[in-house]
Amino acid sequence: MQHPTDKHTPVDFDFIIGDWTVNHRRLNERLCGCDTWTEFKGRSSTRKILDGFGNLEDNVLYFPGGEVRAAAIRSYDSASRTWAIWWLDGRAPHNLDAPVVGSFCEDVGSFYADDFLDGKPIKVRFLWKKKSVNAATWEQAFSADGGTSWETNWTMEFTRSVA
Repeated sequence: MQHPTDKHTPVDFDFIIGDWTVNHRRLNERLCGCDTWTEFKGRSSTRKILDGFGNLEDNVLYFPGGEVRAAAIRSYDSASRTWAIWWLDGRAPHNLDAPVVGSFCEDVGSFYADDFLDGKPIKVRFLWKKKSVNAATWEQAFSADGGTSWETNWTMEFTRSVA
């Protein structure tokens, strides 16, 4: 990982650059006590942008109801040493989700945002974990109590694609 005082191009997300197959697990309903999950496949391809100070992740999600395209846009702020991550979903092509902001410690990145779900304020957490050069995980969790408790509602298991 990059040294905190280093002003050179960040390397935190270098582990996810490339092409991946993805196993998704998504909670059917959020913050209502639901314990039913839907599992589906996907593909992901991530490339550097902004001269290495950002990256763009292009996703294909094979939901049971049909294919969905989505993108994650990430940018690094060297002054605050933090990343911002935005999610753009093809089902709502004019809306960027509120950015989650955070940083890495070792091989785990933690990112947070304040947002709304069904008109109620929530906190959002993304956790990125580098498992190896060929495997990574991502999870999303929501909190309705200011971050005291978290409900994980979506996980992704990334496996590097073989060319």
